[in-house]
Amino acid sequence: MVKRLSTQFVACMLVAISIGSSYAATSEVRLKDLGNFLGWRDNMLVGYGIVAGLAGSGDTPRNQATRQAMTNMMSQFDLNLTQDQLQSRNVAMVMVTASLPPTANVGRKIDVNVTSVGDARSLVGGTLIMTPLRGPDRKIYALAQGPITVGGYRYDANGNVRQKNHPTVGIVPDGGVVETAVRADLIAQDGYLNFMLKQADASTAERIAQRINQTMGVGSARSVDAYTVQIRTPGDGRNLNQYVASIETLSVIPDQDSRIVINERTGTVVAGGDTRIAPITISHGDIRVTVATEYSASQPGLIGIAGPGVRSLVVGNTEMSVEETGQTVAASFPHGSVGELVHALSKSRVSTRDVIAILEAIKAAGALHANIIVQ
Repeated sequence: MVKRLSTQFVACMLVAISIGSSYAATSEVRLKDLGNFLGWRDNMLVGYGIVAGLAGSGDTPRNQATRQAMTNMMSQFDLNLTQDQLQSRNVAMVMVTASLPPTANVGRKIDVNVTSVGDARSLVGGTLIMTPLRGPDRKIYALAQGPITVGGYRYDANGNVRQKNHPTVGIVPDGGVVETAVRADLIAQDGYLNFMLKQADASTAERIAQRINQTMGVGSARSVDAYTVQIRTPGDGRNLNQYVASIETLSVIPDQDSRIVINERTGTVVAGGDTRIAPITISHGDIRVTVATEYSASQPGLIGIAGPGVRSLVVGNTEMSVEETGQTVAASFPHGSVGELVHALSKSRVSTRDVIAILEAIKAAGALHANIIVQ
């Protein structure tokens, strides 16, 4: 009964997904949701620094990198100390990362992530000392400093350890301050705007170009390939931001390729509503083969006095049985969708994993014209 309900539940899910996919295929989607303009992206920043104020849970004295970093920091305050004079476990060396928005002014605050790179046990209660954050060009774009928020803890004493989540990773909310302003350069060297689709599709790119030409004028856009739509910059003195905003709000009907997503670990099958199958006949049955071995020992009667070389003999008796569990399913489908197929198989009490095997067999037979993605 549980098996039948499970397959029917998956079939109902597939029917609902098919209806939703058919509706989504005929609905318009904003260009903002289909892609973005080339040049509008976040910028990665990274730096290394020191976290202080730890209650004995920092890096051990054998960590040479931490002692070297402490020596360098102290020298900036006219404190000439050798590495042998720094034995504290209240500090830890960390890597600091942040994401700089495409457009940011000086003074804007951003969140920074802090990760221990030494042998510290926990960063709970620590404070990040001022750390410069650099971009790929080695320039400093932000400075980070502040108390660390850690979503976990670790306490140990006398060999007993209590730990929750990862206490060696934390975040400093609004801990980064932008020191170098950045601007997103949307206009390419040829003077055009390039709209990049999230999923490459030639039909969708052509529809986007036609929609822009209908709104902005003939010749305003053209599809370069399945991934890029080239758009002319405004020549009437309009603000570039207004021009980009007016394009992003346009809507088109994206084209979708037929695909079936299968997760064999969870037994989940997701198919589009327009995924059709050719006329097929399916014959399915389960055969279970069981091999059982029973071991018995033969004990010599005079094992204690028969002399050397006399020992017990272990004999294995093997029995094999073949049984067919469940009924054999034979069905014909002249036409239909994947959702209808799965719904019909569920009525025959075919398990979800068997449905996955049937779909893969139909694909191999050439009756299913869709991409099967196995996760």
